[in-house]
Amino acid sequence: MKYKWTVLTVTTVGVLMAGIDSRIVVIGLPQVAYALRADAEQAIWFTQAYVFGSTVALLLIGRVSDIFGRVKVYTLGFAIFTLGSLLTSLSQAPSELIVFRLLQGLGSAVLFSNSAAIITDATPSNELGFSLGINQVAFRAGAMAGLTLSGLILSLTDWRALFYINVPIGLFGTLWARRRLKEISRQERDAPMDWLGFVLFTLCITCFLLALTLAVYGYSTLTFVYSLLAASAVSLVLFVRREMKFDHPLLDLGLLRIREFTGGVVAQLLNALSWGAVLLLLSLYLQLVKGFTPLQAGLAILPFDISFLAVGPLSGRLSDRYGHIPFTTSGLAIMSLSLYLFSTVGASTSYIQVALYLVVFGVGIGIFSSPNMSSIMGSVPAHRRGIASGFRATFFNIGFTLSFNVAVLVMAFSMPYSLITSIISSSNPSGIPGVDRDLFASALGRAYLWLSAINAAAIVPSVLRGRRVADAQGNGPVAAEVQA
Repeated sequence: MKYKWTVLTVTTVGVLMAGIDSRIVVIGLPQVAYALRADAEQAIWFTQAYVFGSTVALLLIGRVSDIFGRVKVYTLGFAIFTLGSLLTSLSQAPSELIVFRLLQGLGSAVLFSNSAAIITDATPSNELGFSLGINQVAFRAGAMAGLTLSGLILSLTDWRALFYINVPIGLFGTLWARRRLKEISRQERDAPMDWLGFVLFTLCITCFLLALTLAVYGYSTLTFVYSLLAASAVSLVLFVRREMKFDHPLLDLGLLRIREFTGGVVAQLLNALSWGAVLLLLSLYLQLVKGFTPLQAGLAILPFDISFLAVGPLSGRLSDRYGHIPFTTSGLAIMSLSLYLFSTVGASTSYIQVALYLVVFGVGIGIFSSPNMSSIMGSVPAHRRGIASGFRATFFNIGFTLSFNVAVLVMAFSMPYSLITSIISSSNPSGIPGVDRDLFASALGRAYLWLSAINAAAIVPSVLRGRRVADAQGNGPVAAEVQA
């Protein structure tokens, strides 16, 4: 019981740091884009590279963790994240910042993939939702700090200081994890690594993201876009065939036989696809359409995190008692409603109205997130939790990464891409013509409408996943391998 709280406190430092970093970039994106003379897609990749670095490494890290130990790999993740943060702050060009953000994302992947597995190993099953909920609250607390810190930093100093903030926290987290955590999971030291599977998976995701990126630039790139989409599809087919035949696959497709696991992962994928870009779009709206300063924009988004903090832990604890389906389904429905409401926001919309929509959005995510994660992680056998956590985190990150591309692509259908770039990288947001502001707000609304529809689709797999089966002694949940 004592070690359970030790694990929770150590992993909380990791998610706190990740939360700070996520919001700092969201608020500071226009300033970084202007300083480095980046176009709209390069600016999006400042955020996307971080998530992409996390995504391509997650399944490999899950496997490495099962072989070498989750604690060792988790501690290494802190060190990599800290180094990536330092290098990002020294970037001189958009390409450098994108590469170093990718390294930062690699470290984040280690933390993100292993924290849930380490908590699950050390926590009784009837308290798992509560513990994961506390972890989620720590992320939101970091996110809230990131919103205000970014505004203060940009008001007082250069954008590079946005990334300095991670260095002292990362150094502390690395040393603390090395000292306090101990390995209690069973390791599979003799299992081989699926390097070919890793290459195929990385190629699939990379080609798909590049295809969506280039699609924004117009008809001149369509031939290359189609070639990349074809390469992505072929890589996906080869990857699935490889994983089905390999004795020690990188992605254990057998986990998909667990209906609760599959339903939770698919619902999470669609949910991440729908809301990954939401706060970034909102930050752009507040700064470039409403004329808020970075500090004002950061403070303006706080109602989202406050409402999440109020609802998240309670939802996790109630789902431990009453089951996950009522909470995951209602949470998704509330989120879809909030995204639809965001699609109606324009240049003349009052902030009070926007803040109300943010509260609804935060309540929806708070109700959905912890019960869904608890459902996924609690449905698999204990010795597969490392790779299951990587599986879950990978599909979350895939959805989250694609969300940025989908949002910009939808916006590009509504207004010229060159105009999007000029607005995002503007040195003087207050000087943007009113007509352009209205057009930009309309394009944002179109993106929110698409994201609302995608999130609503997540309700179907959430409902169809079924319920967990208790073991014969009534000692808690076990993996029920029910064919979907």
